[in-house]
Order: sequence, then C-alpha cells, then structure tokens
Amino acid sequence: MPGNYQLFIAIGAAYLIGSIPTGLLLGKAYGIDVRKEGSGNIGATNLYRTVGRKVGVITLIGDCLKGLLPVVLVKFSALPPESAAWVGLAAFCGHVFSVFLKFKGGKGVATALGVFLALAPLAVGIAVALFALLMFLWRYVSLGSISAAAVMPLAVYYLGGSRSVIIVTFVIAAIVIIRHHENIKRLISGSENKFKA
Repeated sequence: MPGNYQLFIAIGAAYLIGSIPTGLLLGKAYGIDVRKEGSGNIGATNLYRTVGRKVGVITLIGDCLKGLLPVVLVKFSALPPESAAWVGLAAFCGHVFSVFLKFKGGKGVATALGVFLALAPLAVGIAVALFALLMFLWRYVSLGSISAAAVMPLAVYYLGGSRSVIIVTFVIAAIVIIRHHENIKRLISGSENKFKA
C-alpha cells in the first residue's frame, strides 16, 4: 500500500508538471497569446513561427523536460521500474490535457520526446532519424511528428521494451497522431505549411 500511495503521488505530480503551459507562458512574456496566433497551438513549432526561433527552441526544451524529468526521478526512486512508464504517461497527458487550460493543451510531441528519452532512448534514435529524413525531404514538421509517433511502438517492441513501456508508448503515439488530425487533413489536401528555418 505505501508503494501504491507513492505511485499515485508521483503520477499526480507528473501530471501537474506536464500541465505547465510552457509555450503559452513564454508567449505571454513577449506580449503574445499564441492560442490566437498562427496555428493556435502552444507547442514549439507555433512559438517558432509566431514569436521567434529562440523562444521556439526554449519551448521545445521546456516541453521536453516536462516529460523527461518526472520519469528520470521515478527511475531513481524506490518505486517499481514499471512505475516510470505510467508517470511518463501522466506527464504527457498533463501537457495535452492541461488542468491549467481547462484540459486543453498542445499536441504532445516534445513532451513525448522527453518521456521516451528516459524510457526508450534507442527507439527515440530510430524515430528521430525518421523525423529528420522526412523533414529533409518534405519540410513538414507534422508529417515528421506523425511518422515518428507511429514508428515508436514498433521500435520499442522490437528493441525489447517492457510490457508497460510498450503499452504507454502505444497510447502516447495514438494520442499524438489523433491530435494531428487537422494537420493530416491539410497534408492530404496539400495546404499544410512547410517549415522555414
């Protein structure tokens, strides 16, 4: 029971950390509500386009750390190893369904990256390589993100990930892809914006 209690605390804390709207706070620091600019998303790509490169990169790092740090802390705690996966899922869900934004949020790519860096770094290498290749060929961040999310569960499975990590990876990947439904429509219609460095 004490272990379960500690796990619930860790999951709750991870969710709250994930819920911190990094991009929104950074945008407001520059006098911009990013929810009303560009794509309306609070993630790094929209910050990059609407506020600037520096803020976009900081948002990416901040959102990534929201997923990475809770998982790393749990992995070095006395909690069972499988706890790290569920804590990572909580942090990711915090970003996508933020309690501070009436359970709305970003698409979760950067936070998922942080979670996976802690849970399955080798699989991340495969996903990032695919993302980079697609970005080089077509310059669509959304296409790279969707494809990277889709390949993650397979990569984790074939690299021998634990049952809990495989399940969490599948859930996160599915949510990331669903959150990109508008991007998918624009990719199909040919109206999606390309990334400009």
